[in-house]
Amino acid sequence: MNHSNIKTREVWADNLEEEMGIIREVILRYPYVAMDTEFPGVVARPVGTFKDQSDFHYQTLRCNVDMLKLIQLGLTFTDARGHLAQINGHFCIWQFNFREFSLKEDVYARDSIELLKHSGIDFVALEIQGIDVRRFGELLMVSGVVLNDDVRWITFHSGYDFGYLLKLLTCTRLPENESDFFELLYKYFPQIFDIKYMMKCLGNIHGGLNKLADTLQVERIGQQHQAGSDSLLTAFTFFKLLSSKFSDEGVERFTGILYGLGRDSTDSDNAN
Repeated sequence: MNHSNIKTREVWADNLEEEMGIIREVILRYPYVAMDTEFPGVVARPVGTFKDQSDFHYQTLRCNVDMLKLIQLGLTFTDARGHLAQINGHFCIWQFNFREFSLKEDVYARDSIELLKHSGIDFVALEIQGIDVRRFGELLMVSGVVLNDDVRWITFHSGYDFGYLLKLLTCTRLPENESDFFELLYKYFPQIFDIKYMMKCLGNIHGGLNKLADTLQVERIGQQHQAGSDSLLTAFTFFKLLSSKFSDEGVERFTGILYGLGRDSTDSDNAN
């Protein structure tokens, strides 16, 4: 596999229905979904008293996701052995471009937006040609990708990613309580693996996705900080991690735990 035979299927308002129709077929054969989002950073911190560190982290996530808007979503579909979805002789990944975010009207973290601009995201094109997030949510609901016990979601440090997806699927603000958030999360995404959490069991490996990929000698294909390329790197890294570090004991014990939230944060507190 090389750069030339991997196609990023750019999804805009005018081809959304067509691409979601393709995905409804793809998910039947490729039920592992690696996911990444791009959003306008973190701009707010909650005020008040918090039960514990986990509650503070969740309330920070909640106030930012409720306030801000999704920019891009990347999805990479594979089978259980890490083979990419193939269409017309090309290995494919999907990159969804949303129109809700406005540089003129919305708040954002300046460094995050500058990073996305540098990575090639065209904010003018997003406003003109981008996908209506509500219509995307409707199509995602009936795609077979969510609300499906057979689909395994592959992510990296993905609390915010899932926060934005739940926001567009439910068309409401996130739940006030972290426990209600996880109840909703497991309804739509029954099987989740967060690579950042899995790394904690390796002891000597730290850092972000790029550092882990370098350590495992996984090559990036495409532009960093674009959601499609980041989701592809997430998929490749996950399967390399499985074959090199977890080949004997498996990874089912990691299901449903997000790094820094819920059970992970509780376990960390108990260990201290």
